[in-house]
Amino acid sequence: MINDRELEVLINEVFEYHGFDFSGYSRASLKRRIERLYQIDGFKSLGEMLSKIRTEPEYFKHLIEEVTVNVTEMFRDPLFYKTLREEILPILATKPFIRLWHAGCSSGEEVYSMAIMLREANLLHKSLIYATDINQQVLDSAKKGIFPLQTMKQYSENYRLSGGKKDFSDYYTANYGFAKFSSDLSEKMVFSEHSLVSDGSFNEFDLILCRNVLIYFDKELQERAFELFDNSLSKLGYLALGTKETLKFSLLGKRYKQLNKEKIWKKME
Repeated sequence: MINDRELEVLINEVFEYHGFDFSGYSRASLKRRIERLYQIDGFKSLGEMLSKIRTEPEYFKHLIEEVTVNVTEMFRDPLFYKTLREEILPILATKPFIRLWHAGCSSGEEVYSMAIMLREANLLHKSLIYATDINQQVLDSAKKGIFPLQTMKQYSENYRLSGGKKDFSDYYTANYGFAKFSSDLSEKMVFSEHSLVSDGSFNEFDLILCRNVLIYFDKELQERAFELFDNSLSKLGYLALGTKETLKFSLLGKRYKQLNKEKIWKKME
């Protein structure tokens, strides 16, 4: 087990040697993930782990991948997607071009969910979805649009509950235990490495989705992320968060109006 002082040493070492700042991450979550890695990789002391982090770039990359990976699924929280489908997309449809940003997109399941909804609303042809994550490995996986076939039953049910009316299997080809989603969907996606901790705004968006990422950040880093999103949203744009995340207590909260009970906020003029 790693104590609090050792965790701070690790945070400082990672920043000093690699410029990656873990200081704003929730200590409890970060500690859990580091301890898991410590045990899996069989370290006998923190010094042994730190030595590997300092001297082996591949191990540092492995550390980042293990600590930052998030669990996700297609049409996660179907009622959230139903709200997007019925209330947000009809408004975005009035725009000549639609820009969306999935921040912390992980392995891409929610990005493909959005592309499917845009296609069903006849909006995909005039949309561009920017999908970013700090973890290059999951981005490489997301670009391929290949997911385990065994998950499709759950994803199909999520899709149906979100208001989907088509046969979900029309969107992918099954082969060797995997489902590969149509390239028609990925043509409208741009995958790129981006850190909510250290990188800035790179475009103006009509809808930003960052779901179940900020729960791993402390209050100060959450506030910094909200400022980044605010700077990246167009007037009357929408910000969508995860089920345990909220803008209510943010300094920027007064600029936004929450829609229904879902975690979707509209930026007011």
